[in-house]
Amino acid sequence: MILGIPFSELAWLSLALLSAGAITGILAGVFGVGGGAVIVPVLYELFALMGVPEAPRMPLCVGTSLAIIIPTSIRSFNAHRAKGAVDMAVVRAWTIPVVLGVLGGSLIARYAPADLFKLVFVFVAGLSAIRLIFGRDSWRLGDTLPGALAMRLYGLVIGVLSSLMGIGGGQLSNLVLTFYGRPIHQAIATSSALGILISIPGTLGYIYAGWPKMAEYADVAALQPPLALGYVSLIGFVLFVPTSIWTAPLGARLAHALPKRKLEVAFGIFLTLVCLRFLSSLFGY
Repeated sequence: MILGIPFSELAWLSLALLSAGAITGILAGVFGVGGGAVIVPVLYELFALMGVPEAPRMPLCVGTSLAIIIPTSIRSFNAHRAKGAVDMAVVRAWTIPVVLGVLGGSLIARYAPADLFKLVFVFVAGLSAIRLIFGRDSWRLGDTLPGALAMRLYGLVIGVLSSLMGIGGGQLSNLVLTFYGRPIHQAIATSSALGILISIPGTLGYIYAGWPKMAEYADVAALQPPLALGYVSLIGFVLFVPTSIWTAPLGARLAHALPKRKLEVAFGIFLTLVCLRFLSSLFGY
């Protein structure tokens, strides 16, 4: 027994997390996302088995996801930048509002009920699933990006929602950029930079947000040092990061080499299933 979990069960969970980490890295490169849409639901089930109560479980998943996204996003961004595909003008326009949004979202996380995180996840993942499964190139808000004020507002919203959902911002920024006529490959490459802007301040913010919970749940080992810092699980971080770093460059290469339609539909179906899972938990199932 380790942390109250049978060794055989923990071994299977570890294997599942390592596998999910590999998938996370590929998704980071292929879709320009940090992988939070995969990380959060996997961690949600893991922390349930580890005895983490419902109230802190979802923010613990989100904070851990943001920490895991740090190295994945750096690797994905460097791979895309090496190909010259990142629009640094967009990155510069979004840097300050995105970081401010992340800090605001982290502050909300300190006081928000657990259901808020699930609702945000369902809302954002649901929009992404619709876009992935049913989206058409004709779905446009304009042929060029909007002015500076609108871009700042987009950045602020992306930062807040991403920090509450535990994602690197790629899903939201891809929606914005493609809706304004940017080619999908450029949108993916540019979105990879947001993962860095979101994950680093987001991780620090969730350590701060969850710090009081360590004393409040003193009998829950998974919420105590050295296994966790605030709302960041060091176990989840250690198990996810190795394979996600290893596969992120592979995902970036696939993004520039493969037709994306089947991958988009598959990812959209996955997001739909995750949405249904969290909706069912909101109703006590």
